[in-house]
Amino acid sequence: MDYLVYVSHDAENLQFWIWLNAYSSRFYALPPSEQALSPPWSAVEGLQSTGNNPSRPPRTAEKSKFGAEIDFEHPSIGPGAVQSPQADNQSFISGITNSTKNVSESVEDANAQVGLKWQSFSIQPFRSEIDRVISHYIAPDSPRELNLSHKTRTVVLHALQHTTHPSAFSLVRELVEDTLRGQSHPNFVRWSICNGNKPKVVFVRNLGIAHVVLGILLAVILILSRASRWWRLFCFPLLFLGFSTGVAAYKGLCLVIHTGHSRNLRPWEQFGSSATLDSFDTDNEAGISKDDVYSMSNLSGSGKRGISMDTFGTANSYNHEPWVADYEKKPLLQKLYPKNIWIQDKTIRLLQDRIVCQSHLWSLLASVPLTVAIVVVPRVAVV
Repeated sequence: MDYLVYVSHDAENLQFWIWLNAYSSRFYALPPSEQALSPPWSAVEGLQSTGNNPSRPPRTAEKSKFGAEIDFEHPSIGPGAVQSPQADNQSFISGITNSTKNVSESVEDANAQVGLKWQSFSIQPFRSEIDRVISHYIAPDSPRELNLSHKTRTVVLHALQHTTHPSAFSLVRELVEDTLRGQSHPNFVRWSICNGNKPKVVFVRNLGIAHVVLGILLAVILILSRASRWWRLFCFPLLFLGFSTGVAAYKGLCLVIHTGHSRNLRPWEQFGSSATLDSFDTDNEAGISKDDVYSMSNLSGSGKRGISMDTFGTANSYNHEPWVADYEKKPLLQKLYPKNIWIQDKTIRLLQDRIVCQSHLWSLLASVPLTVAIVVVPRVAVV
């Protein structure tokens, strides 16, 4: 979740996905008489009613190109994530509650923008929870608005006016799944492989370039001198180290840190428990209906979890968190050399080892021919 909140800025996709899977399980656990109040909704029917073409068929389970099958129904926290002890003290009810008036107004405004005038069926199960989901994820300018096109939003709102069946979210489910599978998960793996923060990686990358420049400069000096051509072999260590460091830094790796299989603490991890998402707090606990309390208690398990995993809350913004200002005030030297922690995930360590070996190989392929060319260049004695 740290990656989605602080790096890619699209945590709402995973938050919505977790809720939708839990909601589907709870809906299908209802008695048949209650399920009959919310009949299934066909995505093709919804698209035809709005004059659009049906989308491609739902995707089946697939594997990531990194080799592991992605399990979105049981997502895990990223490696090395620092959990907030404040989550255990968060009020289960006050952290998810929004005023009924604000929710209803948000739903009405969203329906009005797509031309839907009439009211939804309030007798259907989980109707108030669906309204809260609309006000948090579907409605324009909502706190955790999903990246939906106008056509998709119209179809989904039209479906949710008719039913609270999970099939009403079929288009959103497919869109969110595509994003999580095709973008968020591969990018998260690449980000997890990086063992240095941005200032560190930029510094190491420039250091690699500097070594290559020094190697070429040394070669030029030796070519223009009366020294034996075999002295030019001393250019090879500078070139090899420069190319190897630069290629590894391009992948976000610092070779020095890698020797201990450790990584820099992320900026939000360097200031302890202050680097957590603020909870959505309100005193209007009386506005929660019975089915909403039941839904949230099942979704959160014991009723206590990381605040950023809450289904309902404020926008996933972190600019107001104390660590942001504290990190900006840190001297550049402290940003370049923060504390390190050991990487516990064996898969990440193996991927890093593979990248380092590849960087050494590419460095050999570049520095050996270049060194040979430097050695065979005729001497131009001007000194």
